[in-house]
Amino acid sequence: MTTETATTGGPDEAAPVEARRSRKLAWTAGVFLALAIVAAIVAAIWDWNWFRGPVAAIASARLHRQVSITGNLDVHPWSWQPSASASGVKIANPPWAGDGDLATIDKIAIQIRLIPLFTGHLDLRLLEFDHPQARLFRDADGRSTWDFSDGSKPDQPLRLPPIRKFLINGGQIDYRDLERKLTFTGTLNATEQLGAANKGFEMVGQGLFNAQPFHLQVTGGPLLNIDRDKPYPFDADIRAGETYITAQGAVPKPFDLAQFYMNLTGRGPDLSDLYGLTGIALPNTPPYQLHGRLSRDMHLWRIDGLGGRVGSSDLSGSLSVKTGAARPYLTADLHSRSLKFPDLGALFGGARKTGAVASPVQIAIAQKMQAEARIFPTATLNFDRIRHLDADVTYKADDVTEAPINLRALSARVKLTAGVLRAEPLALDLPQGRISGWIQLDGRKTNAITDLDLRLANARLESLIPVKFQGAAPFAGPVVGRVKLHGEGDSVHDAVGDAYGEALIVAPGGQIRRSLAELAGVDVIKGMGLFLSKDQSNTTLRCGVAHFAVKGGVMSADRLMLDTDPVLIEGGGTINLDTEHLQFRVKGKPKNFQLLRVFAPIDVEGPMLAPKVRIEKGQAIVQGGAAVALGAVLSPLAMLLPFVDAGLAKDANCQGLLAEGKAQGAPVGKPPLTARR
Repeated sequence: MTTETATTGGPDEAAPVEARRSRKLAWTAGVFLALAIVAAIVAAIWDWNWFRGPVAAIASARLHRQVSITGNLDVHPWSWQPSASASGVKIANPPWAGDGDLATIDKIAIQIRLIPLFTGHLDLRLLEFDHPQARLFRDADGRSTWDFSDGSKPDQPLRLPPIRKFLINGGQIDYRDLERKLTFTGTLNATEQLGAANKGFEMVGQGLFNAQPFHLQVTGGPLLNIDRDKPYPFDADIRAGETYITAQGAVPKPFDLAQFYMNLTGRGPDLSDLYGLTGIALPNTPPYQLHGRLSRDMHLWRIDGLGGRVGSSDLSGSLSVKTGAARPYLTADLHSRSLKFPDLGALFGGARKTGAVASPVQIAIAQKMQAEARIFPTATLNFDRIRHLDADVTYKADDVTEAPINLRALSARVKLTAGVLRAEPLALDLPQGRISGWIQLDGRKTNAITDLDLRLANARLESLIPVKFQGAAPFAGPVVGRVKLHGEGDSVHDAVGDAYGEALIVAPGGQIRRSLAELAGVDVIKGMGLFLSKDQSNTTLRCGVAHFAVKGGVMSADRLMLDTDPVLIEGGGTINLDTEHLQFRVKGKPKNFQLLRVFAPIDVEGPMLAPKVRIEKGQAIVQGGAAVALGAVLSPLAMLLPFVDAGLAKDANCQGLLAEGKAQGAPVGKPPLTARR
């Protein structure tokens, strides 16, 4: 026997080994075949309805509310594209919404591709809903029945996997929103083709929005053969009373609704009306026409390329809103080339400009304020909305027209945090000089609190008071000032009507028309002569001071003085910010001896927007001691001037008058300021 024969064995021994291997393979194949036959028999006779309870329980846990399946549950697993369907599906309302169902669906059918599951991807070949009925509800506290989060994190946007064929047959939607005052009833369909147009998706319906008719129509292309890498287009048309919004957009990755974009146009009577549609507390405005590109990326919403008009003013810029936190956070960078100042009045409840899209309510408010000749609006600001939004907004206007004073430009940064709105820095540019400071509205309490601190610096009398006398400005020279107020109330009128604080305006030098100064001193002979001859010569304005102590909405002028070379003009009076009524009396005291001087005080009285001027005739009196009166008027300046500017008390001509008055025997003292709350 050779070595090879001994090692490998002979032919007689190799045959049994091969036979044993063949028998093992045959048994294995037989077992798998038997299992397949058994599985096929089980699948054929298996009642999948036994799994309705577990499937419903899993869905209930995922949606955090009761889900039930009252019809058949059919499953067809033996395919590379397995499918399943469930009939009689019901999704209950959350407990706080009471009894009833959020949604009922006659039948849900689904089919998937099996192979992509091995790579961790879900590819839906079919998703079909037969006669789904959704009853959506949001209460006055903002709770919504379609919020499926567990409360630990905000509700996430709908992000469906790729769907090859998406069908909705005879869908119905009933929507009620108490918080946003919106009701809607509509139909929802998605088929291969709807009508003659090339569209396959449509949601259309009507209802009420802010007690006005509401219409919504959203259409899209056929939801068949959808390519995940090809954007899905859609159009939207929304009408709510006089508000009209149109949009053309797309979903970049169907059906991932966490991302989409649209070109948006809108017009309406007031941007604040959009709260019911957006949930964002926008300010009151005049009628608007705007456009921009709206996009969404998860919880970030953006409008880029914003442009159009609000009232008679242009507006451009960008804004974004980040949701997902306790309060939405709005940021914006806005700009106007030309701003008509009355357009800002609506932000604080003032009379809106009426236009083609103005509502009857807006027209009534405007007419009422015009009839009452009011400056401060009485409309209550909606602080409840402000408490539910945080914001950081910058705004700049290059040119300002139709302002109460001669403004050229303005800029502001407004921050809103937990119900506290603060505009700082705030700058109003004059032709020369600037009004700057801050304004704050605290809406955290039942009654809102308003504080402001504004300073006037580097300004000129001739630009601040654009009054013409004999064809030219009667005043010239620098002017500075400051106002600091604290008030309580839910409207601008209530806040200023309750205000406490003080205001001070100082003209530390300059010039005044001589004829005007002489007339103020009622030097009838000289003043009328200069006036009739149209003499435009000037005289020195040595110092002008107006100080108001504000208490309970009443501004009391405890110091009102204008000192010129020929005349000292002084007086006092009040401005009632609640009734918007003023009452002043001023009189001039010539410094030079006159044979005849008529003591004739000048009264200014009436509404702030239309006061009446009246001269009271008196009897001739002898020349008095003006120097002593001058010292008495100027004696508090040592304390008043630093309120405006720390350097003014040292540099102003008024300070020299203090020394002059003291040298002439005037009582120059430092009485305390009027007490403020």
